[in-house]
Amino acid sequence: MSRISCQVVSVTPFNDTVYRAILKPAAPLAYRPGQYLTIVMSEQDKRPFSIASAPGGDTLELHIGAAVAEGYAMQVVDRLNSEAQIEIEAPFGDAYLRPDSSRPRVLIAGGTGFSYVNSMMEWLIQQGDSQTTFLYWGSRDPQSMYLREAAERWQAQHPALTFVPVFDHPVAGARQGTVIDAVCADFISLLDYDVYIAGRFEMAGAARERFRQHGIDEAHLFGDAYAFMK
Repeated sequence: MSRISCQVVSVTPFNDTVYRAILKPAAPLAYRPGQYLTIVMSEQDKRPFSIASAPGGDTLELHIGAAVAEGYAMQVVDRLNSEAQIEIEAPFGDAYLRPDSSRPRVLIAGGTGFSYVNSMMEWLIQQGDSQTTFLYWGSRDPQSMYLREAAERWQAQHPALTFVPVFDHPVAGARQGTVIDAVCADFISLLDYDVYIAGRFEMAGAARERFRQHGIDEAHLFGDAYAFMK
């Protein structure tokens, strides 16, 4: 883990509640697809965010969901908007992509958990990966699914990828319900899959319980939330 000063290149909204932040570290940061960093607000206050960009670039991308003014995430957005430089600590997380695995993979994102998946997908595409991959993204409504067009473009360009958007509210031609329900409906067994998941802790915990009923090998279930759960 390193502490690095970063230039705040830009902070722009995807929509009313999600922001894209671009940071340029003063020194190259080595990390794996799916790892995260912390924004150093103070020595006692370090806030984690998935790195949304693939390793190897000059900048780091974050997707910050800030639905509540003065909330935990919005305070970070305000700091990034007001400071030219910010300190980060990175990398963290053991739920990174296992590129050498020959198993098909299921990537699951809830809300801005998509940033975790985005890093993996960008890296896999750069590598010319052809492993069978299913990407499930759960969101409240189409407006909240802030990079749906990018995911659809990945699917169109890469035959091994299947993208499944899932919405809380009815959307014509799309799946409705929870992303966990959608995965469980589509797979009789998850025994032979590498499963990666990012979202709220409650979602990750509920997913693990459900996936156990679908034969998941927990050595192949990856999510940073599980490091903080029994």
